[in-house]
Amino acid sequence: MHPLLILLVTKPQLLVDHAQAYAALCHEDLGLARNAWQKQLVWQAVALCSLSVAVVLGGVALMLWAVTPVAQMHAPWVLWLAPAVPLCMAVLANRRASQHSRCEAFANLSRQISADLALLRAVATP
Repeated sequence: MHPLLILLVTKPQLLVDHAQAYAALCHEDLGLARNAWQKQLVWQAVALCSLSVAVVLGGVALMLWAVTPVAQMHAPWVLWLAPAVPLCMAVLANRRASQHSRCEAFANLSRQISADLALLRAVATP
């Protein structure tokens, strides 16, 4: 008879405790993954908003450059700087969002399942 079946018959509370521990581990990993996904979503929203502002300011700068004679421009570099600042923010926020996407969701649960499977294999082999 398989040792797991013997354990199930003789000490069922151990398996119930083990299942509860798995549920707690899953709940903890789900919370960690949810937090990482929320942070990633916030950074992506910041990147999208910053990119939208950069596009609008770039369009306004282009229109101002088109209608203003070069001789009357006091600081033409501002036409470049105005959309460049939110564009840099968008790039940085996008990088930060991609860093959060590398989070290992459910790594603890995966390690525990691997450890349990290895233990079961060790017990099952004579």
